[in-house]
Amino acid sequence: MNKDLTRGPVLRTMLLFAVPMIIGNLLQQCYNIADTMIVGKYLGKNALAAVGSSFTLMTFLTSILLGLCMGSGAVFSIRFGQKDEEKLKESISASFLLIGAMTLLLNAAAFLCLPGIRVFLRVPEEVWGIMREYLAVIFCGIAATFLYNYFASFLRAVGNSLVPLIFLALSALLNIALDFLFVLGLERGAAGAAEATVISQYLSGLGIMAYALVRCPQIRGGLKRWRISRSCIREIAGFSVLTCIQQSVMNLGILMVQGLVNSFGAVVMAAFAAAVKIDAFAYMPVQDFGNAFSTFIAQNYGAKKEDRIRAGLKGAVLTASVFSIAVSGIVWIFADRLMGLFVDGKDAQVGEIIREGVRYLHIEGAFYCGIGCLFLLYGLYRALGKPGMSVVLTVISLGTRVALAYILSAIPAVGVAGIWWSVPIGWFLADAVGISYYLLKRKELM
Repeated sequence: MNKDLTRGPVLRTMLLFAVPMIIGNLLQQCYNIADTMIVGKYLGKNALAAVGSSFTLMTFLTSILLGLCMGSGAVFSIRFGQKDEEKLKESISASFLLIGAMTLLLNAAAFLCLPGIRVFLRVPEEVWGIMREYLAVIFCGIAATFLYNYFASFLRAVGNSLVPLIFLALSALLNIALDFLFVLGLERGAAGAAEATVISQYLSGLGIMAYALVRCPQIRGGLKRWRISRSCIREIAGFSVLTCIQQSVMNLGILMVQGLVNSFGAVVMAAFAAAVKIDAFAYMPVQDFGNAFSTFIAQNYGAKKEDRIRAGLKGAVLTASVFSIAVSGIVWIFADRLMGLFVDGKDAQVGEIIREGVRYLHIEGAFYCGIGCLFLLYGLYRALGKPGMSVVLTVISLGTRVALAYILSAIPAVGVAGIWWSVPIGWFLADAVGISYYLLKRKELM
């Protein structure tokens, strides 16, 4: 089921590889949304605010592992493009040890730092009890996140994007079923939603690991190999750590913005929790397309096929632009109806929550082409062996966002809307830098 992306029609090959990744992450967003909808509808605005803030925190923590796995995946893609089996196995061994150790440290740190999270995120008293209960369970799923993302990154690197989709689909369906059972049937509250998520994560993580061990000789050979050269460790660390920094900086900025949002109270927290889910669902396909584009570029970079790289870049820009503009129109038109899916009509403050969420979506939703371009730039530089440039673009985007969010929201006439406007400004500034760098260094990069 592995696919060689160095052959065949460029855009068709890239799209066929991207589609299972897009469907998979849309399913993942569906079960994240299911958590939020069930909690918001049946447990109230404080529970919705707690789960929403927890989601932002967990996105930051898992982004560390995701970044390490994505960086390793870029190395796997290059080795697969070069047809170098021995170096591929060595890379598998080095990356598994590196990311596995980081997972253990991250899990321990998450539990140790739990009491300090309330202060860092400025969580209101009425929300903190629910949030602490939710996090105490959800942290148990960090190891499962590592297993799924590590083996999924390997399979995608060698051209197999279908199997990760299958395991993610099974996990999503189980999560939604368990949400109804634990939250409504057993009345376990927000902790029940967390328990449903963790059980589902282990299904996908352990399942995809078993598949890879049985079906992929490179994985079996790599995990049995304990002698690793220093050059391999340096290469894996170079790609993985820089991609990890890029992902974690991006989500640390979002976490800092979450703390600022929390300072505006439970209504704004609830509006943000719902609107962010809609936002993520809307632009997730172009993010996954950027990751598929990165794998395509990396395999062809390893195979030294410059013409396919250039053709792939042109096709990807056109595809991402058309999609982003279409989704912007849909979100703008249906913003109020989308927000209504997450809020209980019996809540006295439902109108305020919906109005603030709609304002967020009207600002963010008009500029999805900015984030679409940025995802392509991240994937391009990671695939061409320049993950440091992805870090630079992330720092520019998130640095601008955080700084402007704090500055603009402090102006009484602007208020919380300043937080929303800071996002697209950061996107477009990073896009300008990334495109300029490519145009100046095009020959050197190739």
